[in-house]
Amino acid sequence: MDHGTVCVTGASGFLASWLIKRLLLSGYHVVGTVRDPGNEAKLAHLWNLQGAKERLRLVKAELTEEGSFDNAIMGCAGVFHMASPVLGQITNPREEIINPAVNGTLNVLRSCKKNPSLRRVVLTSSSSAVRVKDKVDPRIPLDESSWSSVELCEKLKKWYALSKTMAEKAAWEFCNENGINLVTVMPSFVVGPSLSPTLGSTASDILGLLQGETEKFYLYGRMGYVHIDDVALGHILVYEHENAEGRYVCNSIVLNNDELVSIISARYPTLAIPKRFEQHDRSYYDFNSTKIKGLGLKFKSIEDIFDDCVTSLVTQGHLSIP
Repeated sequence: MDHGTVCVTGASGFLASWLIKRLLLSGYHVVGTVRDPGNEAKLAHLWNLQGAKERLRLVKAELTEEGSFDNAIMGCAGVFHMASPVLGQITNPREEIINPAVNGTLNVLRSCKKNPSLRRVVLTSSSSAVRVKDKVDPRIPLDESSWSSVELCEKLKKWYALSKTMAEKAAWEFCNENGINLVTVMPSFVVGPSLSPTLGSTASDILGLLQGETEKFYLYGRMGYVHIDDVALGHILVYEHENAEGRYVCNSIVLNNDELVSIISARYPTLAIPKRFEQHDRSYYDFNSTKIKGLGLKFKSIEDIFDDCVTSLVTQGHLSIP
């Protein structure tokens, strides 16, 4: 079935690659934006996808370059904006992550505004745009009505959360002013097989945990988890459902570090998974994903999430199980 043409920004990324896989399997034509369409090694995993040769086109675009998304977006019925600044060692957060995230989102949306064929924009936000708050009632799971505090993000130096919160708020303001049909998806920590043989930051953090590293996950503390395929399917659901509107929390389960390592170390006893973590003095919270479940999304369990991730890491040669 031909679903028409959609654009996916940041096409080579961990999650965007999975979305493109799912879109192609569903019969869509996909225009993906990348920084260098000629980088065959970095893009091979996309060209290997079923349907890619027939229905995938990759074009150059830069988040920070005004108008560079015009060509990719023109004529598309839908746009999935997933491109975001690459995280690394941050020395100047406003210049390195916050401004590129906000201005890049507005750059994409300005291109959307020029496209008379556009039906809907789906923006990938983050659960970190929901949960960084001064007061969280532990008895009430956080839902789409919750926004992270910009002031608290700045105070705690939560630059990723700040960039996602500010970019999403800027997107809502722009789309409301310009009559663009926007829906946002807020995944928690995305885990699962990486289509690219080069691991991104998320998959690298999981690999580190499985090999006994504790630093990253200690900093994460209590966290929500969701399977990468569920997030991809969730994006397509909110795009296709006529009545989909507003924000959608996309999370399978929220766990403390000790709960997480207890589950995965029981499944993989020969791996050097840490047994316990030093406890954070942080608020207990949970997420409410009822809204996206109402569109028909069924979440995979934490066991399935990590089984698929481990299998992929082993298959790609990143991890060996004694």
